[in-house]
Amino acid sequence: MTGSPYLLLVNGNEEQRSHLARFIAANTQYSVIEADSGAMAAGLLKTQDIRCVVSDIYIDGLDGWRLARMVRSGVFSCSELTPFIIVASTWCKRIAETTAREFDIDHLIPYTQHEQLKELLNVSLTESHQYRHANILAIEDSEDTSTLIQRILRGRFEVDIAEDGPSGLELWRQKRHPIILLDVMLPGMSGPEVMEKILDEKPDQTIVIMTAHGTMDLAEELMLKGASDFISKPFRNAQLRKVCEIASRREDFLVSNEQFAQTIESLRQNENALDNQAREHKRILNNLTTAVLELDSNGQIVFLNQAWKQMTGLTEQETLGQKLSGFACREGHTFSNEVEHATNEIIQRKCIRTRLEFKLSSQFSQGAWVEARLNRIIRDNDMIAISVSIDDISARKLAEQRLEHLAMHDSLTGLYNRHFFDTELARTAAMARSTGSVHTLLYIDLDHFKAINDTQGHNQGDYVLEDVAGKLRHRLRDTDRLCRIGGDEFTVILMDTDLDQARYIAESLCELVAMDQYTFGDQIYKISCSIGMCLIDGSTDNAQLYLQQADIALYVAKRNGRNYVHSYTEQDKESDDVKSSMQWLHAVQQAITQDNLILHFQPIYHIPTNQIAYYEALVRLVVDNKVIYPGDFIPALERFEDISLLDQHVISKAIRSLSSYPELQKVAINLSAQAFRNERLVPLVQEKLTQYGVEAHRVIFELTESASLSNLSATQHMVEQLSEMGCAFSIDDFGTGFSTFSYLKNLPAETVKIDGSFVKELTNSSIDRALVKSIREVAFALGKKTVAEFVEDKDTLDLLREIQVEYAQGYYLGKPKPLSELFGQKVAPDVSHSLQEVAMQTQDGSDE
Repeated sequence: MTGSPYLLLVNGNEEQRSHLARFIAANTQYSVIEADSGAMAAGLLKTQDIRCVVSDIYIDGLDGWRLARMVRSGVFSCSELTPFIIVASTWCKRIAETTAREFDIDHLIPYTQHEQLKELLNVSLTESHQYRHANILAIEDSEDTSTLIQRILRGRFEVDIAEDGPSGLELWRQKRHPIILLDVMLPGMSGPEVMEKILDEKPDQTIVIMTAHGTMDLAEELMLKGASDFISKPFRNAQLRKVCEIASRREDFLVSNEQFAQTIESLRQNENALDNQAREHKRILNNLTTAVLELDSNGQIVFLNQAWKQMTGLTEQETLGQKLSGFACREGHTFSNEVEHATNEIIQRKCIRTRLEFKLSSQFSQGAWVEARLNRIIRDNDMIAISVSIDDISARKLAEQRLEHLAMHDSLTGLYNRHFFDTELARTAAMARSTGSVHTLLYIDLDHFKAINDTQGHNQGDYVLEDVAGKLRHRLRDTDRLCRIGGDEFTVILMDTDLDQARYIAESLCELVAMDQYTFGDQIYKISCSIGMCLIDGSTDNAQLYLQQADIALYVAKRNGRNYVHSYTEQDKESDDVKSSMQWLHAVQQAITQDNLILHFQPIYHIPTNQIAYYEALVRLVVDNKVIYPGDFIPALERFEDISLLDQHVISKAIRSLSSYPELQKVAINLSAQAFRNERLVPLVQEKLTQYGVEAHRVIFELTESASLSNLSATQHMVEQLSEMGCAFSIDDFGTGFSTFSYLKNLPAETVKIDGSFVKELTNSSIDRALVKSIREVAFALGKKTVAEFVEDKDTLDLLREIQVEYAQGYYLGKPKPLSELFGQKVAPDVSHSLQEVAMQTQDGSDE
């Protein structure tokens, strides 16, 4: 703050001084210099160019009044007119103001109103002082006497003169002079008349009577009527000054006494209010359900409310003077010690507050759970006390115990749940790693349980689950951890058990589940279970890896015919295959979530016209910026029967592509075998067609022959629904699994795609030519057209034209491409030349 004027701040209270310094620096242009004593302030005033002083009254070595007189006397380097402000910590208003006037203080404010400094310090303080000399009104008709009064009193008082009663009354009413010098003998309105009017308006007005010797009796009479003092004419200088000084002190005393009386009344009212408040607080305390105690510095109870008596059944006599720890239940001395320790920590000033839960002894029961909150209190004599509030939390504790049981147990079977299993598996894995112990994890899945749930309902399914859980529980040891972690999935952690022992236990569990049957009405159901096992041997920090290994082994067990036990080992080829499939499953799920699946489109040509009739949408997976073809990941999805999400994603992307690229004309979309069991697929197609504004006839769904035959009724139902929308159908890979051509009559497909295995060797195999020709003739008889895939050369294309196959698809005609590369390839030129050029320009990769 270079260049700013210096302000000297004098205050012996460090907290107040720092607060005022920050306030002045933030709100004015002054640079603050601090002094904590009168001697330090005097030294600074001699050496520094101080432009303003802000001081407390009470400072060490030199009070604020005397410091002000020294400034005004010119003994310091600063100007005699330097603004001087008193910010008083404690004061009596009237006495302080009078003193400020005597010592020529510019402004006086209490510390509690220090915000006024902002305004005071931002104006010119030298223009005028707040505390001027006291005003005196002299009502005197003699000009000589008036002149004498002014000469004698100047320098100490400011004197106004009125020459008669009416003008004197008018001037007093304007300025309300604290002191009036009143001549008794006035022309017109007499002195007594003037005094009567003034005292009617202000009974405590200070009036000094000026009278001649001959009117002393009148002066005495006026004193009895309210005059404050009198002086006889002619008067000496000292007499007049003394009388006026006494009158001034009387005025100060009367005002101060009034202020003091108001303070006393305020204190009395505050005391009454505090008494009322104390009674109200006591009433509130006694009506609280929270027990409230006060402990002294020895930890002994010195106060209690009614709630304590109701909570414990103890009286004041049985409680007061005792330690709180003595009322804690002594279950192994734990609770009592905890309470004693918490109390001592506060008494020894190691902490301010604490909270603890313990059982409190009660006359009514074995003990109630309570929550106690202890807070430190500092008394005026710096003695420590402790306030304690205690609430009964027995109901909450009971609820917590129930919730804890629910949090760790399955509500249906009463077994441990998935949350407990994850925690216990992590604990067991850590123990195996630290101690070298060996344990085994069993992953159990019920076979054929879904049939009961689907046909008999969940109530019967729950009955079966409870029964199976009971059988498993009774077969296992107390040290084993049996958990239900899913619908019909269970896990068992066999403690201190190797794989050979675990296999014996697992096979016995399979026999136990398979031996019974369940009868519901006239239906009889048998279930079994498949079990995957892995060793918990401390070989990994990741406990979930053990669960993954057991899960892989479980899939192998199911694939091997169910009701089977399989152990996971790193060298097991079957486990490795399932593990690889699971990795692909995760990769596809992640790709769908992150929209990392892309579509390539392969043209299908109408052979007679040499034009592109439509495109087939073929899905690719992008992993680490590499394109993965469906042959690598589709089998994994089919193995885990988790391809529905991929179906939905491909349908959505294909329909959106039709909307964005009208040049696609039509697009064929492959459906998986699981699509026919997906009830959400038809609504999804309708939703996407509407969302993107695509005509249904532009969509062709390709159904594989083997998938359709595996669920013919479901396939027919779905085809009917989608046909009603206007979608077309094609039977894909026809010829690989059919046993009769009559299959073609059961589905309203417009085209039949001849499997590429018959087309590849078409020019070299008379059998393949006969099969292709037969398929084409039967399809033609049924009103359907044929599509030949795997067209790799011109000779094959020419032979297909000769057999009268309508459509062709293959690398010779065009490889699958992303949409960005398909512009300009909408119409095929001469097949013998241009189709070969198209094939040469396409990317590598295969769906064939």
